[in-house]
Amino acid sequence: ADYSFRGRTIQVVKDLSLDEQAYLYEKARILKESLKKGERAEDFRIGNPDLGVYLMFMEDSTRTKESFRNAAKFHGLKLNDFDAKNSSFQKKESITDTVKMLMGYNAESIFIIRSKQEGVCRWLEKAMGSYAEKAGMPRAGFINAGDGRHEHPTQEFLDEFSFLEYHAWDRSHIHIALVGDLFHGRTVHSKTEGLKIFREVEVDLIAPTELAMPEHYLNQMIQNGYKVRVFASLQEYLAQAHQAPVWYFTRLQIERMGEKLLKQGEQLRAAVTFQRDYLTRIDPATRFFHPLPRHAETPTIPTFLDDTPFNAWDEQSRNGYFTRIIEIGMLGGLFGKDFTGKGLDMGSVDEPFIEEAPIRSKDKPEYKIGIRPVDEGIVIDHIGTGSETRQIWDHITKIRNVLDLHQVSSQGVFQNVRQNHYKGIISIPG
Repeated sequence: ADYSFRGRTIQVVKDLSLDEQAYLYEKARILKESLKKGERAEDFRIGNPDLGVYLMFMEDSTRTKESFRNAAKFHGLKLNDFDAKNSSFQKKESITDTVKMLMGYNAESIFIIRSKQEGVCRWLEKAMGSYAEKAGMPRAGFINAGDGRHEHPTQEFLDEFSFLEYHAWDRSHIHIALVGDLFHGRTVHSKTEGLKIFREVEVDLIAPTELAMPEHYLNQMIQNGYKVRVFASLQEYLAQAHQAPVWYFTRLQIERMGEKLLKQGEQLRAAVTFQRDYLTRIDPATRFFHPLPRHAETPTIPTFLDDTPFNAWDEQSRNGYFTRIIEIGMLGGLFGKDFTGKGLDMGSVDEPFIEEAPIRSKDKPEYKIGIRPVDEGIVIDHIGTGSETRQIWDHITKIRNVLDLHQVSSQGVFQNVRQNHYKGIISIPG
């Protein structure tokens, strides 16, 4: 069968079926072995100068961006580093218009995008698919290189490749501890789906309550059949005997925390930072992974571990080069002809959660008590409509945190008298 990945989008882990993910890992394994032997691995190179790869990074990145840059160079493609900081984005040009323009410069295009806004690749897949069809152009491929606090699927693929390598490619079982900032860390959020490459999964979540895994991802792990345990600190985790052989640390994302959590920084770090005296309390065969970079001054994996057998993060980081070569090769049409597994079930892919909506304006003579009307600004209405008041307040808090809406404004939960249910409102002037 001539199976094609050409023009696909990887917005979330589930954009590749489990068999497609396994195909990616097997190709990356063969490639890595070939390059380690000093072979040129010509069968793994697209070599099409008419295929353009755009690196569009609206957030700073070193490892992800550079591994994709070198992966595109390996393929011999037309590489374009789109400078978002000095582009028309600063003039408020929409990303949709920018991508339309850039698509016209190549016979085929792949866009690798990192953004603060969640769901950008999914939106572009929809908008640019329609545009390409009307213009008689091939569909562009989109790869999410990290979006806000949502997901980082290509990091997840290199992580799972590393875990499989550690397990000698045995997919039967994994027991893993996720340690650190589980609330803000999109790399751990992606493990909700990525760990499904293993048939049996045990997950130990280690984080103080303030940085705990969001309830949505925790519930999804349980629904996926994972055995999940929760611990508030490494001290608590080490006080029990059933420890994971694989530990995955994340840094504390201070830049994403509100002022309240910043004041607790030292206490939060202490709960998830490995200490020298823990060495006698863990199995010497334990291996530590980390998506990198570590914090230069207060890393959760201290530098005294760098030259120990616990260090698996250096090899993990190198694996990003191999997996991203394969990802570009898949979307660029090189790989797929020998794929024999089950393809993507479109019903399993997340629906678009960013949609254009018409702007409507009408007079609102009555205002809820405590909510200030705004002439200019944003009002988010109908939050959690029909839910219990406690759930609505929880939704309001999540919206504030995810969208970073920490400016002076008002909010509340109110009863819709006509329909006899509750809803939440956030009102942000200016």
